[in-house]
Amino acid sequence: MTTDAHTDAPDSPPLVPLHCLRHAEPGPPRLAALPTGTPVWVLTRHADVRQALAHPDLGRASLYAPDAPPTTLTPNILDDPSSILNSDGPDHQAIRRTVQRAFTPRAIERWRPWVDDVVRELVDRLAASGSPAEVVGALTKPLPVRVISRLMELEGLDIDRLGSWSDHALSTTAYTAEEIRTAIREFGEFGYQLVLARRKNPGEDLVSSLVQAADQTGGMTEAQITSLTIGLVIAGHETTMTSFGNALVYLLDPERGETWRRIGQDLSAATAATEQLLRTIPLGDRTTAPGQLRRATADLEIGGVTIPAGAVVAADTTAANADPEVYPPGPLDLFAPLGTPSLTFGAGPHHCLGAWLARMELELGLHHLSRVLPELRLAAPVEDIEWRTGLITRSPLRLAVTW
Repeated sequence: MTTDAHTDAPDSPPLVPLHCLRHAEPGPPRLAALPTGTPVWVLTRHADVRQALAHPDLGRASLYAPDAPPTTLTPNILDDPSSILNSDGPDHQAIRRTVQRAFTPRAIERWRPWVDDVVRELVDRLAASGSPAEVVGALTKPLPVRVISRLMELEGLDIDRLGSWSDHALSTTAYTAEEIRTAIREFGEFGYQLVLARRKNPGEDLVSSLVQAADQTGGMTEAQITSLTIGLVIAGHETTMTSFGNALVYLLDPERGETWRRIGQDLSAATAATEQLLRTIPLGDRTTAPGQLRRATADLEIGGVTIPAGAVVAADTTAANADPEVYPPGPLDLFAPLGTPSLTFGAGPHHCLGAWLARMELELGLHHLSRVLPELRLAAPVEDIEWRTGLITRSPLRLAVTW
């Protein structure tokens, strides 16, 4: 039987907003256990986490080796051994070089006006609908779908179908293993047909750029191009929707009215706030793992502790992003520039490819929403928020606002 994944279970304690979660105190590597029972070394200090994410002897591929211990209770999209996420060394570098040919700075800047147009249209429509309103259905959910549809030339994409695929692909307890496998299989077929179509009739879209770059370099298989394509759809959709919704829960507190208005008055303020929000508000509860998982392929030392070959390591980026040795403790200055980049999107070879798109959408979304609705605020207490649960990420299912 399928678990009701999208609302809080009636008998569970109320969930707090993600910006209120307590994170692990940064300290030396410590031994814990995953929900599967597998021992895991948890890293919490910024320097240790960054070292681990960039270390050549800590990889993703070895998590799926024949002798690897179990790390997940249910399948999800992150567990595809053939994906770029789970490749290391020369194989990963070859795929990465191919992708970077499509993600040039020039291409990214060419897409910025598209994102800006979509944001403005959705914000204007929300404002015209009148107060009160529901901001998830009107803005944070459709925005990333509209943007990724435009970047990939998928106009008319079924938003509900895409949302269902993404939810299944990132499920922890929301769906059965069979339901997850079926959804991922359907999503993979969608991606495969899309790649074939763009190879036959290339355009100016992102998928065509990926296919052309792969054909020119010969660095990717069809399965890898397909995996990357659906991965970008999920990352572009899920990360933005989750970050945007959780950022609004934080920003629309009545006590932060002046902060909210400043974001709309100055785009550079929105840019700085985006970086701080991404650093301080996690994407989820860390119920499946206490960080980004890697496995040691050799003995190595991190933070003065020897990690043996074969051990699983969890890099807790949430704790690292709050390390007082790196970021000033105390009240958050939302507009202070980051002296050290956050680790929200990872670091090293597996740094998130879609980070630029998530940043762009969140920055423009917050700026234009505040510009048009400077008096926007939550219409109900945060205790009444319904949450999307049972997934790797957590965000508001609905969010009532007024102005």
